Amino acid sequence: MAENVTSLFRSTAAHSPSMAALTRESDGAGPVDFCIPCNPYFPTPAMFDDLAGRLREIITYYPSSADTITAELCNLLQLPPQCVAMGNGSTELITWIDHLLVRESLAIPVPTFGRWTDQPMETGKRVDMFPLQESSGFALDLAQYAEFIRARGTRVAVICNPNNPDGGFVPRQSLIQFMDAMADLDLIVIDESFLEFADAENEPSVVEDAVMRPNVIVLRSLGKNFGLHGIRFGYLVANPALAGKVRSMLPKWNLNSFAETVVFMLKEHGAEYLESLHMVRRDRLDMARQLSALPGLTVYPSQGNFLFVRLPVGAEGTVVRDRLLTEHRILVRECGNKIGSSSRFLRLVVRPQVDVRRLVSGLEQVLYGTRRGAAVPELSTGTSYSSGTAAVDRLVGETNGAGMPGLAAQAAAMPSLAPAPAPVQNPYPAQSPYPTPAPAAMPAPAPVPAPAMPAPAPMPYAAPAAAMPGMAPAPTAPMPGMAPAPAAGLAAVAQTGMPGLASAAQNNRRGMGAAQGLTAAQVRGRTQPEPTPEPTGWPAAGAMYNQVG
Repeated sequence: MAENVTSLFRSTAAHSPSMAALTRESDGAGPVDFCIPCNPYFPTPAMFDDLAGRLREIITYYPSSADTITAELCNLLQLPPQCVAMGNGSTELITWIDHLLVRESLAIPVPTFGRWTDQPMETGKRVDMFPLQESSGFALDLAQYAEFIRARGTRVAVICNPNNPDGGFVPRQSLIQFMDAMADLDLIVIDESFLEFADAENEPSVVEDAVMRPNVIVLRSLGKNFGLHGIRFGYLVANPALAGKVRSMLPKWNLNSFAETVVFMLKEHGAEYLESLHMVRRDRLDMARQLSALPGLTVYPSQGNFLFVRLPVGAEGTVVRDRLLTEHRILVRECGNKIGSSSRFLRLVVRPQVDVRRLVSGLEQVLYGTRRGAAVPELSTGTSYSSGTAAVDRLVGETNGAGMPGLAAQAAAMPSLAPAPAPVQNPYPAQSPYPTPAPAAMPAPAPVPAPAMPAPAPMPYAAPAAAMPGMAPAPTAPMPGMAPAPAAGLAAVAQTGMPGLASAAQNNRRGMGAAQGLTAAQVRGRTQPEPTPEPTGWPAAGAMYNQVG
């Protein structure tokens, strides 16, 4: 039986096997789940009882149209419906973004969510993978990322905030500066699928900024923060032309009746939802403290509902994963099949304290035997995955990142033989931390948008507040064809992508273990002081979704 269960992992490419598959292979009893990043506190038991009582009606009848469900969600979040497209999970939206808006190339920091690397390559696009360095705690340096994009000539840029699997966070103002500096790109996607778990800033979302720009999409998940991965629903926010282009391609009934039922229930459960986010953030802090006490285990600060950890020297992730599952019935996400990561890393979902104690106990036995000490040097017996950024460098060097079917699987199996990539030389003037477009590459100023962008009619760049319910006015976006002036205060961004941090504070992003100790700010990955208590009521988009407490 144990061999049947662990063999499921060897037959998957970029993801772990489903909970249903694991349950079928383990006598109908699923493991304690530290793998799937789901909110364990929402919906509440009473909400599940309500759903169970309406099960027959829910699964018998067609749902309403996506427009009806989207309108209800927008009413809840105080978003204009014309700026929103709901999909059957964020993966459906990523697929349509790739098909409709990515013409030739896409840049993405790695490691990250696998669909951002695999989807464009499957449709023949070039994927320019920007390696996040373990030596800097996988922190994203936005200035270096911008240099990389300019040097490669990439036309679409993606940033996951927080990033999956490491939980790295980029402050909102830094993202706004990046969007301004990259205003000439075909598209910028900010994937905020895990942002509602963040508490580093009071208002971390760039949703309001996205609708004012011609080339920005913000992607958001509902399954993760609502604890309902099985209900495939998510949404994107963009200016009406971009959102409408994606929305027009979606099937009329792409959202199911469970999604409709949950969306229409939410307005009665705002307080419970806010409390669930508080509990996840509290558990994240406690879980990081407990894990950092394990000898040799490195815990990276995270703003997601998961923690990225590096196993002690000599511990092989696939062996640790299999033994935790078969000996302790604990499911973890081993990250060896994520491009830019290796099997020395696990992503562990934040769970209640009683489950964390079980996880810590299981790790102690698997890593150290019956006592805490040096890790047991138990190597894998045949599973060969990517072992870090050298594999990314070799992939890009040999193929120039050219997309082709099956290339993602080849990258995952590539051995780590190539040397670390040399720093990209900035071919552009250095008066700003962000490289500006070369003059020849800039389109001439014109009253119409660049050819790659749909003609916005109407565009809400300077719409009055009354026309955008629940949304504060934002500065007018840079017009296509005009190079934006660099914002002030970017010197720190050029170093870390996180302005306002001193050199000592920059090291807080690096993983820390028991020897150094973890402060609350380090575990949370904070960039600002502790926020004020959160008001009651549903977190509306006008309030940036999740004012924290």
